[in-house]
Amino acid sequence: MRRLLVVMAALQLATAGPVAQPAAFDVTEATIDGLRAALTSKQLSCRTLVQAYLRRIDAFDKAGPALNAVQTVNARALQEADRLDAALAATGPVGPLHCIPTLVKDQLETADIPTTYGSILFKDFVPARDATVVRKLKAAGAVVIAKATMGEFASGYLGSAFGIVRNAYDPTRIPSGSSGGTGAGIAANYAAVGIGEDTGGSVRGPAATNNLVGLRPTVPLVSRAGMLPARPTTDTVGPMTRTVRDTAILLDVIAGYDPDDPVTAAAVGHIPTTYTQALAADGLRGARIGVVRDPLDPTADRSDAGYKAGQAILDRAIADLRRLGAEVVDMTPIANLARDSAVLYDNNVYETEAATDRYLAGHPKAPVATLRDIVVSGKVVPARVRPLAATLGHDTDDAGYLRLMLLREQVRQAVFTRMADQRLDALAYLTFDFPPLLIPENALTVPRLDSTGPGNNRRLSPVIDFPAISVPAGFTADGLPLGLELMARPFAEATLLRIAYAYEQGTHHRRPSPRTPAVPSGRPSK
Repeated sequence: MRRLLVVMAALQLATAGPVAQPAAFDVTEATIDGLRAALTSKQLSCRTLVQAYLRRIDAFDKAGPALNAVQTVNARALQEADRLDAALAATGPVGPLHCIPTLVKDQLETADIPTTYGSILFKDFVPARDATVVRKLKAAGAVVIAKATMGEFASGYLGSAFGIVRNAYDPTRIPSGSSGGTGAGIAANYAAVGIGEDTGGSVRGPAATNNLVGLRPTVPLVSRAGMLPARPTTDTVGPMTRTVRDTAILLDVIAGYDPDDPVTAAAVGHIPTTYTQALAADGLRGARIGVVRDPLDPTADRSDAGYKAGQAILDRAIADLRRLGAEVVDMTPIANLARDSAVLYDNNVYETEAATDRYLAGHPKAPVATLRDIVVSGKVVPARVRPLAATLGHDTDDAGYLRLMLLREQVRQAVFTRMADQRLDALAYLTFDFPPLLIPENALTVPRLDSTGPGNNRRLSPVIDFPAISVPAGFTADGLPLGLELMARPFAEATLLRIAYAYEQGTHHRRPSPRTPAVPSGRPSK
C-alpha cells in the first residue's frame, strides 16, 4: 500500500512539473514559512527536504565539528516523508507543520524511536506511546527527524548514552543544558525547529549559547504527559528555533489543555487563536521594559572580563530597545532577589524522587524501577550522580519543602508588585552574564562539575512560574553568542513574542555557525 501511494504521488507531482534536485534548495537557516512555500510550490519534495537535513547530521554531528547533538536518527524519517508527499499530492498539507523536520529532546517519549533520557541505562528503551507534545507535532504534519542528546536525566551537558554535547559556535565550550543537543542541533541546522524541556533554564540556556530563540512557557500552557519529570512544579516544554516567528508557530501547535496533564486545565482561556497575531515589527513601541542590572546569580564576579563583555552586550541591547520604541526603566532592586531565587532552585530536593518513581511505575518494561536504582547503577556519569543522590529520601511532606513554597510565594508577589508599581510589561536581563565556559578535559570522569558556568540568570523565571524567552543579543569579540532574556507575567507569552520579534527584526543578531556551512547535495541519504 505504501509503495502504491508513493508511486501515485510521484505521478501526480510529475504532471505538475519537475521537482528540484537537493542542491536547488539550501536548508541552512530555512524557516517554517519558507519551507512550506517551497513544498506547496513543488520546488522540493518532503523526501528531498528530509534528505538535506540528514546530510547535515551526517556531515557535522560525529565528524566535522562533532557536535554530538543527535542521540538517534529516526529510521522511519524518509518513509514518513514519502507519506507526506503522497498526502500533499492527494489532499494538500496535513497541517501547519507539514513536513517540517523537527528535533525533539530525548526526554520526551517516542513510540517509534528509543527514548534514552541521556542515559546508557535506557539505550534500548522504546516507550509504548508518544508524549502528548510529540503526538501534536505529528498531527500537525511534522517529521521527527531525530531525538536530541540531553544532559543525563535532565541536567547538564553530559550523558552516559552519548558523552559530551558541544557548542555549535565553539565545540570546545559548553552548549548549556540540559536541552543542549536540541540547541546545538538547531543552531547547526540539523532540523528546522526543535523541542526542549526547561526545569531551571534548559531551553533558554542552550538557546542563548547557540544563538537561538528559546521560550519557557508558563507551566500549565504545554502538556508534560509522556515526559520524564525532574521537578513537576517547574518542568515545562518549549520551542527552540532560529526565529521568533517559528517559535510562535510551534507554540500554536503544542500549547493547550491535555487531560493527561491536569495542570494544563489552568491554561484554558489564556491561549489566543494564534500567537503569530502578536508579531509586529513595531511591537516595542510603547512597551515598558524593566532592566535588571544586578546579576541574578549571587556568585557572579563583576570584575571578571567575561562579565564586562556581557555587560557591553546588555548595554547595546538596552540601547536597541530604546531605539525601537520601548520605554526602558532601570528596575529598582528587589531585596535578596538573587539569593532567594538561587535558594528556591538549588534547595528543592523534594520533588524528584517521587515524581521519577511514579513515572517509571507507568513503564513496566523500563530497565529500572526507581530513581534509587538509577543512582546505584554505576552507569550514570559521575557529575550527575551526586545531585541525583541528594534527592533520595526527600519528599514534599518534608518541612523544608513547605518553607521553600512559602518563600516562593513571597518572591513571586514581590516581582508582581514591582512590575505593577513600575507599570512594566516585561523584565530584561542577559540569560547568562558570561560567555560559555570551556569544557574540562575530565568532564566525564569528575564527580563534581560546574555544568552551568557563572552568571546564570535563568532561575528566577521557573521558581516563580513566569514565562521567559531568550533571543539572540549578539556576540563577544571572540564570536561567542549571548542571549537577551525577557520575562513577563504568567500566560503573557504573546507579550514576550511581540517584544522579542520587534527586537529580533530591529537587530538581526542571528547568524549561522561558520563551523557548519552548507553541505553539497552529494548522494541522497538512504
